[in-house]
Amino acid sequence: MALTRSLHHVPAPAKLNLFLHITGRRADGYHLLESAFMLINWWDILHFDLRTDGQLLRRDLTHALPDEDLCLKAARLLQQVSGTSHGALIQIEKRVPAQAGMGGGSSDAATTLLALNRLWKLDWPLSKLLPLGLSLGADVPFFLRGRNAWVQGIGEIITPLSLPHAKFAVLKPDAGLETAQIFKHPELKRDSSPATMSDFAAWPFAFGRNDLQAVARRLCPQVDQSLEWFIRQGLRPGMTGSGSAVFARISSDTMLSDPPKGWQLQLCSNLEIHPLAGWVSCDV
Repeated sequence: MALTRSLHHVPAPAKLNLFLHITGRRADGYHLLESAFMLINWWDILHFDLRTDGQLLRRDLTHALPDEDLCLKAARLLQQVSGTSHGALIQIEKRVPAQAGMGGGSSDAATTLLALNRLWKLDWPLSKLLPLGLSLGADVPFFLRGRNAWVQGIGEIITPLSLPHAKFAVLKPDAGLETAQIFKHPELKRDSSPATMSDFAAWPFAFGRNDLQAVARRLCPQVDQSLEWFIRQGLRPGMTGSGSAVFARISSDTMLSDPPKGWQLQLCSNLEIHPLAGWVSCDV
């Protein structure tokens, strides 16, 4: 079977939560949140080759992924809903760590939807891709929209947000955290008062807190160690998402000591817009 079209070196950027408040819980058990999601230039790289036999295959070029990862789920969903006869070979260079709270899997899924929408020549607008993204995970619509955002509800209420350029250090300890463990914990704070975008805009990099952080520190001592590592260097750290990655804003002359062996330290900047923002027509 010949591979007739391809899209290679396609980025899937990670995100950081500048703050994350849990403001309540719905009757169906889903938590209501408020957060500022910020894109950063730490990303996975994906490659897509067209298959004309309808098969969807994945090849892991770095770390081995679960058999049913979000990329394959996204591809199967788009194939099924669109009715296309095309398939694809999806190759993944995984660079963003898993179980970090950085949305790596969700970003990969969004990039897969955007890339296959183009590779298969579906030319669907954003409004048709967003429901698919939300069915895959609460963070996927954010990456599909492609801009820093004020996020509310269960992740589906997304308002574009302008942020000043800044640099960050992100530390991912060896241990990971499962999101479900934190959200079901009885000591999780679920009653934070609603915030406003105007309050946040006054102090975008020093606003609020992460309501998941206290529970994460109990479940994963390495989160505590990561926070202390930044504090010893005079920085103001916070955990992103459900962890276990911790980050702090840095300046161009910030000097950092070596992290514990086996931990990942990444210096990065925020992005104004997703690299694939122009790949889909925005009709919403």
